[in-house]
Amino acid sequence: MNLSDTPDATIAAPVHDPQRPNVARMYDYFLGGKDNFPADREEADKIIRAVPYLPRLAVANRTFLARVVRYLAREAGVRQFLDIGSGLPTRQNVHEVAQEIIPGARVVYVDNDPLVRAHATAILATTPTTYALTGDLRLSEEIVRAAGRYLDLSEPVGVLLFAVLHFFPDGGAHDPYEITGTLLRALAPGSYLAVSHLEPTPAMIAASLHYTPADVVFRDHAQVSRFFTGTRLVDPGVVRLNEWRPVDHDPVFPSDHPDIPVWVLGGVGRKP
Repeated sequence: MNLSDTPDATIAAPVHDPQRPNVARMYDYFLGGKDNFPADREEADKIIRAVPYLPRLAVANRTFLARVVRYLAREAGVRQFLDIGSGLPTRQNVHEVAQEIIPGARVVYVDNDPLVRAHATAILATTPTTYALTGDLRLSEEIVRAAGRYLDLSEPVGVLLFAVLHFFPDGGAHDPYEITGTLLRALAPGSYLAVSHLEPTPAMIAASLHYTPADVVFRDHAQVSRFFTGTRLVDPGVVRLNEWRPVDHDPVFPSDHPDIPVWVLGGVGRKP
């Protein structure tokens, strides 16, 4: 594994502090993981009290990611993946899913959290075609340059932006539509963009009032669809995550409540 700092970074990464809630560790807690601290669990429990089945949304996001990677590797023949805002390594990691189908698939994880990098160092140490970089999505051009040291950008790449764009408000220096546009322009034809994003339902908006680690911007179907400008959407388009090419049973994250609504939108687009 190669670890590298994003070149010319001007945005400071968050400081590792177990006494303060951390988004990546809270997500790990929602998934039933063990890489979290009391502060994370306390903050996460506040949100769960507002939306009791929020962990189900985290599971839906994770299983959506696995289905997308399987589709890209098995059906679209994508051999390279760039996972930005990857979060803590957990079950159904991108490299595990992709390399089960294509053993030589190359995967680059990018996150700005030092805790994520520390865990990636341990987990990916024996995986020669998987890499972890320190980087911030707000510096999308720098991420592309850094990833280009490990991926062949003249060939198709699957870019994964899962549960990250809703932390970016419209406009300003770090407009999320400009960010996705920059990434798409840097990719070869035949590349794919995959996105998951929170939907503005009343219950999710109520939950956000308790979500103190970071501000959240909710976007509706039309707004999420804008992220795929310049691509051709893969069927069934932008839908709730559980509606995107569902499977009957997930062996890693089985659900006892498949009828629970999933208020997260997602889709996959192919660059012509």
